[in-house]
Amino acid sequence: MFGRAPKKSDNSKYYEVLGVPKTASPDDLKKAYKKAAIKNHPDKGGDPEKFKELAHAYEVLSDPEKREIYDQYGEDALKEGMGGGGDMHDPFDIFSSFFGGSSFGGGGSSRGRRQRRGEDVVHPLKVSLEDLFLGTSKKLSLSRNVLCSKCKGKGSKSGASTKCSGCQGNGMKVTIRQLGPGMIQQMQHPCNQCKGTGETISDRDRCPQCKGEKVVQEKKVLEVHVEKGMQNGQKVTFPGEADEAPDMVTGDIVFVLQQKEHPKFLRKGDDLFVERTLSLTEALCGFQYILTHLDGRQLLIKSHPGEVLKPDSYKAINDEGMPIYRRSFMRGKLYIHFNVEFPDSLSPDQVQGLAKVLPPKPQSQLTDMELDECEETTLHDVNIEDEMRRKQGQRQEAYDEDEDMYGGGAQRVQCAQQ
Repeated sequence: MFGRAPKKSDNSKYYEVLGVPKTASPDDLKKAYKKAAIKNHPDKGGDPEKFKELAHAYEVLSDPEKREIYDQYGEDALKEGMGGGGDMHDPFDIFSSFFGGSSFGGGGSSRGRRQRRGEDVVHPLKVSLEDLFLGTSKKLSLSRNVLCSKCKGKGSKSGASTKCSGCQGNGMKVTIRQLGPGMIQQMQHPCNQCKGTGETISDRDRCPQCKGEKVVQEKKVLEVHVEKGMQNGQKVTFPGEADEAPDMVTGDIVFVLQQKEHPKFLRKGDDLFVERTLSLTEALCGFQYILTHLDGRQLLIKSHPGEVLKPDSYKAINDEGMPIYRRSFMRGKLYIHFNVEFPDSLSPDQVQGLAKVLPPKPQSQLTDMELDECEETTLHDVNIEDEMRRKQGQRQEAYDEDEDMYGGGAQRVQCAQQ
């Protein structure tokens, strides 16, 4: 990450909050924080905002890298992310690191420690339209991390660990390089000594089962129930089944349904759409055919006697659409979009035969004299979309030629100033 070196700003505030000079040693900082934090702890009637300020000041000044940035550039540099100062830890966690699991060495805190929540694990799950119509169950085998049963997630035989000296327990290290006048490069990376955990375990004390990693892998089979009427993009959640980690609330495993395209049916909400092409004879004289539904049922589709189906018309069948989610006894509609296929040409005999049964053509009102004065024309087949694209291309070419001729859009006419 590159940026300009921030201007120097006030770098005494944190020292004043803790009541120590800028030359204070790490031990001086600890003593000052412990004394002020006990006095201002909310559970003892202290000021919550003051308690937060103390924790934040100590968190920055106890970290050598953050303290160096603060001393050189002030609070603004930390807010801009130079030392990771924007992400403040829970002030109660910092207090507990001095006095154990509870606020006052076993007395218990009315707030208690707030655990961080692990990330959710999201998996796409492809399903067919038939699966969503009928409902189904799918068994999936997954690997996940679980707390080591031998050391109960401590990573050591004794259950003890020490704060990593390389990152002061933060798990992350920030390095800053001066690239040139007013330019710096900042790089944040996990601490290589503790692999980002913020603590270290001696080789002799490592748990033999997890090798000090605190977690082991296990395989688990989850059965995903896809209910009738579920939608594309809908989520099926398994609470607390994601990767486990010490001192964290386990996240969820989330499956996101992804509907595969169907060759025949199109779904829109709770309705289904299907296309059907009829011959001209079927459209005029009636039709019937069998439609195989998503559940395998055979539906007989037929027109009413004497009914004429016009091109691009729709018909609907009630209660043959998708089941409505969690009200599967109710269904949407099934829409059929009818297209009519006309013959390419007719023989003279066919034309005469049709003229006898179809409604008569409107009589021409043109006189022989008017017809003699007209010019004959010829109709050609055309694809109107291709025609419009071609016309647009010609207009663009003409516009580009004008631009070139007049110097790229320069002013063509100048009025004489009075």
